[in-house]
Amino acid sequence: MASSPARVSVHGGHSGEFCGHAEDSLEDIIRAYIAHGYAWVGITEHMPPNRDALSYPDELASGLNAVDQQARFAEYMAACRRLRDKYASQIRVLVAFETEGYSGYESWVPAMREAHEPDYIVGSVHQINDELFDGSPEWYRAAADTVGGVDELYCAYFDRQYEMITKLRPEVIGHFDLVRIFDPDYRARLIKPFVWDRVVRNLEAILDLGSILDYNLAALKKGQTEPYVSRPVLEQALKMGIAVVPGDDSHSVGNVDRHWDEGIRFLREAGCDLNWKCPA
Repeated sequence: MASSPARVSVHGGHSGEFCGHAEDSLEDIIRAYIAHGYAWVGITEHMPPNRDALSYPDELASGLNAVDQQARFAEYMAACRRLRDKYASQIRVLVAFETEGYSGYESWVPAMREAHEPDYIVGSVHQINDELFDGSPEWYRAAADTVGGVDELYCAYFDRQYEMITKLRPEVIGHFDLVRIFDPDYRARLIKPFVWDRVVRNLEAILDLGSILDYNLAALKKGQTEPYVSRPVLEQALKMGIAVVPGDDSHSVGNVDRHWDEGIRFLREAGCDLNWKCPA
């Protein structure tokens, strides 16, 4: 029987303490990783917006404007470092954050990086034309409408992702094919030549940087049949020699380690190297 790989998460640890659409305290989430025997975890809270209009709806609903969120983010970085030191004998905690791809990110993310000096960043895209697309089917359709349809949404997404990769040079690329989230036809759409060419272009950029591809298990939590990335993208990435590392993208104690065994089975079947690369 094959030996079990070390439990890690390259994209984990959103908490209700510092994220409006998550639950539980950051300390409880780190303690959950310890309980599950994780060797290391990257805590990757969302970066704050630079203006109110770019806030997540749940943050605005809780009465937090952009300045409030920036202050809370500074508290997150300090709290995460305290917890890193507190639990250093039990787990390696990496203090990181997750990017957005809204307008102005090209200057705002580097400013956040310089101000807070994270161990690494996860480069993610959740918006097209400043429209969040991954929160509901309705959001997805609205974002697609801004560009002319679902095919065009894929193109816009991968184009923004390529720009983000080359401008921000993130150590980890988050949920690479998130754009498929509410598309039942994603398997056919991903391999359309005008989409697949963009997929390969973006993977080449990741390879050039030596960055890690987040194998994001949260897709399974949301009822999908495979993680982000899907099997064709995974096979292409492995063929190119790109490092792939699991991320549970946990948003609560209950999400920690969820679907780990299933994710590892997918990776074994694809021939992935299970000696994980660490981003920092």
